[in-house]
Amino acid sequence: MMEQRELEELKGRVLCAAVLEKAGFAVDLKESTRRAVKHRRGSDIVIVIHEGRGWFDPLSDAKGDVFSLIQHLDGVAFTEVLLRAAELVGYRPAETAWQRPRTQRPTVSLAERWRARRALRPGSATWRYLRHERHLPEIVLRAAIRQERLREGPLGSLWAAHVDDGGIVTGWEERGPQWRGFSTGGAKVLFRLGVPAGLRFCVTEAAIDAMSLAAIEGLRDGSLYLSTGGGWSPATQAALQTLAARPGAQLVAATDANSQGEAYASRLREIAEAAGCDWLRLRPAADDWNEALKEKAREEVERRQRRGGLPHARRPHQG
Repeated sequence: MMEQRELEELKGRVLCAAVLEKAGFAVDLKESTRRAVKHRRGSDIVIVIHEGRGWFDPLSDAKGDVFSLIQHLDGVAFTEVLLRAAELVGYRPAETAWQRPRTQRPTVSLAERWRARRALRPGSATWRYLRHERHLPEIVLRAAIRQERLREGPLGSLWAAHVDDGGIVTGWEERGPQWRGFSTGGAKVLFRLGVPAGLRFCVTEAAIDAMSLAAIEGLRDGSLYLSTGGGWSPATQAALQTLAARPGAQLVAATDANSQGEAYASRLREIAEAAGCDWLRLRPAADDWNEALKEKAREEVERRQRRGGLPHARRPHQG
């Protein structure tokens, strides 16, 4: 199960209005106010409150947060609720009249925002974060740099590109010591690192996990390390189906070792079975691959400490 902090973070990034819009509800402007926005779908009514974070059904006692709203509408188990909420991260519902600013400033395109950021370079704050806090080895970072997958975000954070089948940047995961998110206005497809023409597709839930698994496996030949960015958009599904359709493909479910990771793994198995390709479940020894990589690094340090002084003992005795 996701930790409470992760649950709260996911909950804070999905608006009730997004859930309702996707479910076919429309805003009733005449009967809405800034504080209580009425949504209708036929005879169904849901009032959204608390600036999009809460809701209630005026025709029953039902009320709650965005998770309970998904459960209320779809009647699914909580694990599936989390998956459906993750699909809506970054989705912005249509603005109501009072939400629109009077003047719209020109917006910078996604591609321009990506190009404007500096590529990851050794010694930078982002480099130190990835090397020292995340224990990602230099060989993996340099491989990702060569493939134009990484940029330096604000305050020592990392931007890790999601690209479509044509290699066009559609958005990016944002990770830092104090920050975790996805690019505003961007779309999740897949973070990709490794051999573009490879046939072994290792699917993780975060770009840092994809790079961590690549480090653990030593950038295995013929492998493409992927991240869904913690979501499962229709574009992600389509991209995975395209990869699974390659002759001789193997889909490796390298998702987290928790209930959400198992749910993602089940979806990957369905894709593999539909495509008729090989499928494998690969679980990290810890909760996720970066934790497994850090544990491996700690064990190596402990081994060196236990051997302390041993290399000197092998020197020939000089009398």
